[in-house]
Parts: sequence; C-alpha cells; structure tokens
Amino acid sequence: MGRGPATTQDAEVPRNQMARFHSYLHGGTSSLLSTLPTIIVFPVYKTVFRQQLHNTLIRQAVGQLYREGPIKLYRGVAPPLLMRTLNGTLLFGLQDTLVQQLSSSSLNTLPIFALSALAGMGAGIVEALVFTPFERVQNVLQNGKNDRKLPTLRSILVRLSSERLALGYYKALLPIATRNAIGSCLYFGLKGPLCAIVEQKGLSPTASSFMSGTLTSMAISLPLYPLSVLVANMQAQVGEEMNGMKGSWRKLWESRQRSITLLYRGGSLVILRSCITWGITTAIYDKQERQAG
Repeated sequence: MGRGPATTQDAEVPRNQMARFHSYLHGGTSSLLSTLPTIIVFPVYKTVFRQQLHNTLIRQAVGQLYREGPIKLYRGVAPPLLMRTLNGTLLFGLQDTLVQQLSSSSLNTLPIFALSALAGMGAGIVEALVFTPFERVQNVLQNGKNDRKLPTLRSILVRLSSERLALGYYKALLPIATRNAIGSCLYFGLKGPLCAIVEQKGLSPTASSFMSGTLTSMAISLPLYPLSVLVANMQAQVGEEMNGMKGSWRKLWESRQRSITLLYRGGSLVILRSCITWGITTAIYDKQERQAG
C-alpha cells in the first residue's frame, strides 16, 4: 500500500537533523577561525603555562623559553589547535542536540536559558571525556623538564599508553570534568540573555554576540582559573604517583604559600586571551546560525 501525504511531523525530522548538523559545522568553523590567532600568541600562552607550573615571574618564564631556544618555542602548539577545532564542533553540536532532547522531555517547562545551561553541562562532561587525553599530551609537551626523557610526540604517546588510564591519558579527569561542566553550563546559560541585554543598547547582532561571549568568558574564567592551574600541575608530570584531586590541590596550595595572588599568577593573560577567543567564537557562531535560519 502506498504511503499517504507527508505530515508536518515527518517534515520536521529532516529539518531538525539539518539544524543539528549545522550546529556541529558552525561550532567547528567558529572555533577554528577564532583559534588561528593562537599560532601568533602561543609564546604568550606558553609563558603563562610555565608560570602556572613553576610559580615564576614573567621574566623568569621568558628566560626559561629563551634558554630553550626558538626551535622548542612552538613545541606543544599542535594539540591545542586540533583540540580547539574538534572541541567547538562537539561542544556546540552536542549542546544543541541535548537542548532538542530536553525540549521534548518533561523538562520542557523550564525557561530556554535553563535548558541551554543544563544541556551545556552535559556537553561539558562529554567534552572532558573526549579531550582530556589531548590536554594531557599538550601539558606534557609544554613542560620543559620532559624534553630530555620525552623528546618527541611519539615518545610521549608511547609512555602514556604504557600507564594505566588514571595515570596516563586520563590524569586529572575529575578537575577537568568539573571545570568543563561548570564552564559550559554558565556559557550556554548566560550568553543568550547577555546578548539580548547588550543588543538593547543599540549594538549590531554581531557586536552583541561578541560582547556576550566576552563577558560570559570573563565570568567563567575568573572563578575557574585555579582549576586550570591545578590541571596543568597534575598533567605536566609523567611517572609520578597518583595523589588525587584533593591531595594535588593541597600540594599546589602549599607551593603557592597559601596565597590567592600567587595562585592567580599569569591569570590576567589567560583570562584576556579567553575573553577575546570566546568573543570571536560566539560572534562567528551566532552569525552563521542567523544566516542558516
């Protein structure tokens, strides 16, 4: 028997699938474009990483990199470039998919910003599971103390593969999952309302998206920066015993002389870079979504 005329519900299925595909595509594109400046500012990022790891002043961190030479200056740049692009694809696409799922569940009575935040939290947890190995390799590469015993990317991959997951690729999974879940929850929950508020001030949609991404990133980066410092210190070393999140935090806090100021050393540059990157990402993503709509 032939099939009857297509219903509105039938037509919605491919349309929803195409919208979700666009979310993945636009997320990856916007993240890639906003990450290109990373190549230029990577030496700054690496300087901050050394401050996070060794609790040094800027001039001391720059001195370390100068002594290592220009050839090693860009050691570790590949993982963040690759991770950022794939990260945006997964984060934006999965968040949009989860929003669609939550909207058709018993939670559809929640405000849209709450649904977006909840979906963002779920996407952040999946993001941590997928990209913790990338961050682990990146942090090992950027630690100058590993240059002799682990001189190449291949040697690092072989060494991490020989360790059990909790000490190898998935070291510091808990603080990364905590950071990413909270960060993604706040980002997707705040960027829409903030964009609407800024747009009421007379700014263009693109400028409003950039401002909302920048302000949201600042609200996220400031309180979560200590978790990033903790992750860097946990992941940069290879072959050490597993202290756990609590033990590693106690060790880090003592090494910073129980000082919030020392804990945030290098934080201003990281937060500024994050604000600019997420401002650009948000502006490009929202513009693509408007054009697709």
